[in-house]
Amino acid sequence: MVRNIIIALLVVGIIGTGYWGYIEHQEKNAILIKAEGNYQRAFHELTYNLDLLHDELGSTLAMNSRERLSPSLAEVWRITSEAQNELGQLPLALMPFSKTEEYLYKIGNFSYKNAIRDLDNEPLTDEEYETLEQLYEQAGEIQSEMRKVQSMVLRDQLRWMDVEMHLAWEEEPLDNAIVNGFHIIDEKVEGFQEVDFGAGSSELSTSSEAIAKNLTGDPIDEHEALNVAQDFLQLDGVTDAEVTEAGEGLDYEAYSITIPDGSHGTNITMDITKIGGHPVWMLNERDVDKQNISLYDASENAKDFIERNGFDNMQLVDSRQYDNIGVFNFAGVMDNIRIYSDSIVVEVALDEGDVIGFESFAYLENHNDREEFTQELSVDEAKEFLNPNLEVMEHHLAVIKNQLEEEVLCHEFYGVIKNDTYRIFINAENGKEEQVEKMDNPEPIFRNN
Repeated sequence: MVRNIIIALLVVGIIGTGYWGYIEHQEKNAILIKAEGNYQRAFHELTYNLDLLHDELGSTLAMNSRERLSPSLAEVWRITSEAQNELGQLPLALMPFSKTEEYLYKIGNFSYKNAIRDLDNEPLTDEEYETLEQLYEQAGEIQSEMRKVQSMVLRDQLRWMDVEMHLAWEEEPLDNAIVNGFHIIDEKVEGFQEVDFGAGSSELSTSSEAIAKNLTGDPIDEHEALNVAQDFLQLDGVTDAEVTEAGEGLDYEAYSITIPDGSHGTNITMDITKIGGHPVWMLNERDVDKQNISLYDASENAKDFIERNGFDNMQLVDSRQYDNIGVFNFAGVMDNIRIYSDSIVVEVALDEGDVIGFESFAYLENHNDREEFTQELSVDEAKEFLNPNLEVMEHHLAVIKNQLEEEVLCHEFYGVIKNDTYRIFINAENGKEEQVEKMDNPEPIFRNN
């Protein structure tokens, strides 16, 4: 009797385990199918937008009136923005694809700057038309290569999830048809560097190029870079770290450092510049399963972290929570003016309160000794340029980059209309509405200076 009961229980247990495994398998398949669908949608939309980009660039060459040319250039900018967004949705982060992204970025900026300028008083020059012709030809080459990849994906029913797995695990990621195709496109784009983007093209520099120009300090070696990392993370006696040269695609030289995090079974990775030994970014991609501390306490930990690492005169300007991670944005402060160009982002785990992420791209790109800014409009005068329905809750002086990538002094207003919160930047020289942002929930932490 007892034996029969035990056998029955074992059978029930096996059936239950099998059913649980079946449900888990079904849920996993559903997630994979959804991810594959998202990848396929982004890829085919990217291909479609590259077709549109080539056609629209061709159209600009046939136009002669500002009434038609400005909207067409604006459309080029919109298409490149869509293409960049779709690129960001593909699992290509582990392979070099920076040249294509840079190419789209520069086309977008070139077209946008010329779309918003007064083409009646300042028409396109012969050199700028020549640039458009080059861009049209180059877009045609990219379009052709993308169509080859698309044809191969459709013909052989290739899956993007296989690409993601390949990139994550294989030592030779080019052994994949899709990855191979994108690598060929990136190599082709690398030959497009001779394009002259016209006057003011220095403003189109990528973050990598601008950082290379702005770095200060003496060169450091691998041993010194490891010491910088240990001080930055407050670690003692690290003996099993790995220090290598940073990957291709960067205009500045840097060391990539990997330090095992034994307490969490993960690795801490970070980049440090060779010139000056400046930390660029850091990430500990560990699981954060629960929240034990408040967002405010985490923000205090983030403040302590940046102050301890020598980032002086920084102010917390934005605080958000994603799952169990706090993300804090700090801006530089000069004479009680927020310098948004000099920003740093710190991520804090809300389980143990430790810093698990850091990036200083904007700070390294823009931080310098600035001249004093001139304020022409008072707070009350700037308010005259606001929507009359906006109830102002907070005000600061701030420096941001305008649409031409120029630093401008602004009055920064936080206000509400009905139940929505907005941040609005009014140019402190001419009253122009430089930027309007509807704030997402959770709202940023508002604090008095």
